[in-house]
Amino acid sequence: MSIARSLLEMIAQYAPANGRARVKVVRLRIGELAGVIPESLRFCFEVASEGTVAQGAELQIEHVPVMSRCTDCRCDFEVEQYAFICPNCDSPNVELISGNELDVIELEVEEEGCP
Repeated sequence: MSIARSLLEMIAQYAPANGRARVKVVRLRIGELAGVIPESLRFCFEVASEGTVAQGAELQIEHVPVMSRCTDCRCDFEVEQYAFICPNCDSPNVELISGNELDVIELEVEEEGCP
């Protein structure tokens, strides 16, 4: 629920403040290591957004796999089953290059007409 509320606080900062706009779509990029369960976030967002400019907005979530780079051979690879071992040279010396993101990519806003 706290992630949904933080997301709504961010949306309130960036949505048009004229009271005539409605957020239709929120596009997110969430890494596998972010600890977010998309269906739980969708449920919490739906509940928390009631009465806000984002009520009824669709959450579109892009899943980001865990990617690492071997610091020995510079090979980039997708980490599977949390095995942080380079598949090219078997080195454990790797750095995380993606997978812990929780980014808002875009808000799609609909301006409502004048009465």
